Amino acid sequence: MMKKIIFIVAFLIFLAHVSAQEIKKIKITELESYIHHCDHPLIVNFWATFCGPCVKEIPDFQLIVSKYKDRGVELLLVSLDLPESYPSKISSFASEKKFTSPIVWLNETNADYFCPKIDKNWSGGIPSSLFINNQKHYRHFFERELNSVQVEENIKAML
Repeated sequence: MMKKIIFIVAFLIFLAHVSAQEIKKIKITELESYIHHCDHPLIVNFWATFCGPCVKEIPDFQLIVSKYKDRGVELLLVSLDLPESYPSKISSFASEKKFTSPIVWLNETNADYFCPKIDKNWSGGIPSSLFINNQKHYRHFFERELNSVQVEENIKAML
């Protein structure tokens, strides 16, 4: 009986580690390069754990993007959380909210520097999303929360 309990506890610990998402730290130049060289439709969603509208829209993004997986659409979640949240708070929050898309943490503090590298008119507000398809020269940036209809319309437009 004791071996069975130990096995179950060990298995649960293993599952906790498997489900915890690794959050990579990146600089804006790395993100810029990825966006510029991306050869498939990409949505870059800028969010933070403390942003209610951000957290509200991510499940819709994930669900709709999954419908277009066979068309190569990728959703990249870029956390703009404060440095003290990286990586443990972001990772545990993402696990709790069942965020399955890749997440990176933008290791930048100067919005005046990094925002114009994404969109020249971005004031730094979140949620914000960039829809891009380099193959079709499609680029559309939103500095606001999007509903599921708007997400799907923009995915269709970039395809």
